[in-house]
Amino acid sequence: MTLDNTIRKYALQNAVKYNGKANPGAIIGKVFAEMPELKKEAKELSKKISGILKQVNSMQLEEQKEQLEKLAPELLKKKEKKERNIFEFLGFKNDKVNTAFPPGPEKYPHIGHAKACLLNYLLARQQKGKFILRFEDTNPKTVKKEYYDAMLNDFKWLNIGWDELLYASDFMQLFYEKAEVMIKNNLAYVDRSSQEEVKSSREKGNPTKYRDNSIEENIKLWNEMKNEKPGKAILRLKIDLKHQNTTMRDPTIFRIIEEEHPRQKKKYRIWPNYDFQNAIIDSYSNIDMRLRSKEFELRSELQRWIQDKLKIRQTRTYEFGRFNMTGVLSSGRVIREKIEKKELIGWDDPSLTTLAALRRRGFLPEAIKNFVISTGISKAEPTLTWDDLIMHNKRLLDNTAKRYSAIFDQAELIIDDVPDMHVELHLNPNEKKGGRKLNVNQHFILSKSDIENIKEGELTRLMDCINVMKKKSKICFDSIKFEDFRAKGKKVINWLPGDGNIKIEVLMPDKEIRKGLAEKNTLNLEQGEIIQFERFGFCRLDKKTKDKLYFWFTHN
Repeated sequence: MTLDNTIRKYALQNAVKYNGKANPGAIIGKVFAEMPELKKEAKELSKKISGILKQVNSMQLEEQKEQLEKLAPELLKKKEKKERNIFEFLGFKNDKVNTAFPPGPEKYPHIGHAKACLLNYLLARQQKGKFILRFEDTNPKTVKKEYYDAMLNDFKWLNIGWDELLYASDFMQLFYEKAEVMIKNNLAYVDRSSQEEVKSSREKGNPTKYRDNSIEENIKLWNEMKNEKPGKAILRLKIDLKHQNTTMRDPTIFRIIEEEHPRQKKKYRIWPNYDFQNAIIDSYSNIDMRLRSKEFELRSELQRWIQDKLKIRQTRTYEFGRFNMTGVLSSGRVIREKIEKKELIGWDDPSLTTLAALRRRGFLPEAIKNFVISTGISKAEPTLTWDDLIMHNKRLLDNTAKRYSAIFDQAELIIDDVPDMHVELHLNPNEKKGGRKLNVNQHFILSKSDIENIKEGELTRLMDCINVMKKKSKICFDSIKFEDFRAKGKKVINWLPGDGNIKIEVLMPDKEIRKGLAEKNTLNLEQGEIIQFERFGFCRLDKKTKDKLYFWFTHN
């Protein structure tokens, strides 16, 4: 094979792989690998690659594929990749593994919840075990029906299917029974000290006066707790007030909460905390393994201690590092405050990484799955940006999103001598199936900035329509064929016909609203569709009215 054809085949391969645009850096490496003797002539080779690359990049994607098929069909064949087993380090072979994800329905789930939920779901599916979704809803102060519903909807949207749905609040009698076992074994005591005294006891490692009460006295105080006011008494485990792990210093396992519960109403007043009920339900549900973020690492020792003392099945846990996204709010408390102050639209505000916000902006479930898996399950805590998430979404949308034309700084223009004609553009450049019919005459709408940037005497193409040239500051019709533009053209710009367009508004992530016009074919869109406005970015149709379409900007 000649040098030109070697360069051409790798340029075509790279262009096909990256949606029509080849990268010279990738090509020169492949040429050197095949022809190492050319390394001495790197400069001359770079010039030759640039020339061939310009020609390849000017082709349509379909034409690139056809040429590659003729020149080097073997490069079109995809190598089968062995799927990486991210759970291999856990040591499971053919064992059946039951997992669970237990969110607290106290806010809308965000992308961090998605990671923990997906990992447990995928591990259970890989190991042919059961996956349980379980609501840790034993704090009536913070749980709301709205949050239960949001989590169920969002996890379904992520295509996560659970084998069983449990609510911790349905197991209150079991928790009471296990609490009494702890009291009778002198492993728990009722403490009527003030909050300040309990805090000091744990910080300084000094017992309160209730720690050495008899079992009988603790049973009596436990029964009296049912009629006490909130804050008057708590049930604490008796472990070690000097323990190196502060979580083990006689932690609270039950407290009095007066608020009405969304599901249990006012049936209960004494509620277990996370660690106690979590350890018991994990065991009760036969959970073998739970993957969760590193913030729970210190709690693992406590939960295993509870299971050990109650002589119930122990659950294995692995805590992975959380990923942080720069400039993104994740605190439920802060988000709630900002929503109340009208600083955020809601839990689906476009600046947030809640699943509701990502869905409304136009992120795909598969992209979120690919992103969170790419962050790994090591102990490291990477800091990521929106670009990392956008990369995964864009890979999917590039192949599927319909393309349309929109202008946001519109200027009306009459271009003399343009013949009346019907133009049909492709909805997706990868498919070449048309689908966008527009009527063209001398009346156009172009972007003011595009008009200003056309240089005198420079041939410019109105995308998939006509070629124009600026002469004495006037935009003039030149020709129709793309071949004429390919020979000497410089720039391709967006356009709209002079009439028949629809008004649009696009909400940007910073809440700026971009107003413009879009081609009439966008009227065929269904609410929720994600499209690409060419040379602007991907957008999701959020609302549709008779005379205007409202979009949310997804990303470039």
